[in-house]
Amino acid sequence: MAEFIKPFPGLIPDRPMTKHELVRAIRMDLAAELEATHLYTAHAEATDDKLAKMILQSIAEEEQVHAGEFMRLLEILDPREKPAVDAGREEVNKIACQLVGSYDIKGLKCQ
Repeated sequence: MAEFIKPFPGLIPDRPMTKHELVRAIRMDLAAELEATHLYTAHAEATDDKLAKMILQSIAEEEQVHAGEFMRLLEILDPREKPAVDAGREEVNKIACQLVGSYDIKGLKCQ
């Protein structure tokens, strides 16, 4: 049976979380949103029922928004987050610029 009273029994103490613990919990929340997006999209792709397909895809899109919210919250809570994400974004941009004829990427500026 699911235990809704304590969301992480044994993992989170019976006290307010420290900022470090909160950041770790938010990372778990982000992973759950990404997993849910994958799951609902897979279910939508696996059915021929038009209503179910539309609803599942809509819910998957909502989960993507939630993931974005968690990512932004992490940037605020952990000052190391944004520079790391920005560095990763730049690495992808460099590689994409090498393949510039293969991809049409909005806003990509190649030197």
